Formats: sequence, structure tokens, C-alpha cells
Amino acid sequence: MKNTLKISLKPNEKIYINGAVVRVDRKVSIEFLNDVQFLLENHVLQPEDASTPLRQLYFIAQMILMAPETASDARQMFRKSLSMMLAGFSDDYILMNLKQIDRLVTEGQVYEALKAIRALYPLEAEILNPRGATATSVEQRAGAI
Repeated sequence: MKNTLKISLKPNEKIYINGAVVRVDRKVSIEFLNDVQFLLENHVLQPEDASTPLRQLYFIAQMILMAPETASDARQMFRKSLSMMLAGFSDDYILMNLKQIDRLVTEGQVYEALKAIRALYPLEAEILNPRGATATSVEQRAGAI
């Protein structure tokens, strides 16, 4: 058995576990004793918020976790989106991380891939809005993942 994972939830908070949506009515701690695919409510991206390429990729990847019955369709969509992103981005750091994200999804580590995508949001914002963003140093980028 692998390491256990314990998480705490607030009253009325939702968690998505292997495709099931669970809402707790009081503060509770849950301990996962084996490998499980889950997503906390505060990490769920709504469709209207998938407004950038990385957020769209995140939304597709989260569907792999939240809807296992359609995961194969979501995986195909993920591959197509990732291919377009690899062709569209020129930043070496983002490209390197997109390849890592692809590996994570391929290996079934979708939650880790979601974390890696979220870590790239600030850099994407900088690329999409260069005038309003501050420069990100290599050291800051390396610490983001």
C-alpha cells in the first residue's frame, strides 16, 4: 500500500472522487488509504473561466478526473489541444513543462498535471499581456513547478 493522504474539508465543501461528487455537511477529514483520483472544489475550473490556452487545457484535464465515463474522449481532446499548444508556444520553459504535463497525464497522474498547469498561469499571463506583466526570472520559473 502506498502512502496515505489525509485532507480536511469545510462544511458544504465538495470533493470529486473517482467521478463521484461528494459534499460534506460539517468539517471533516478524509484519509485516502490507496491511490485515488480526486479534485477539490476550489480547484475546479468552470467552463466560462477557461479563457486562455492553458486554462482550456486544465479544463479538459479536469474532465478526465471528474467524468471517468468520458475520460477517453477528454484524453483525445487533451492530446489535440496539447499538440496545438506545443506548436503555438515559443517559450522553452512552457514547452518543457507541457511535455512534462503530457507525461503526467499519460501515466495517469492527472492531479499532478493539473498542479503543473496551474503553476504556468502567471507565465501565460505575462506572454498574453506583456505590457501589464512584470518580468519573470529563470529562478522564479524554476520554483513554480
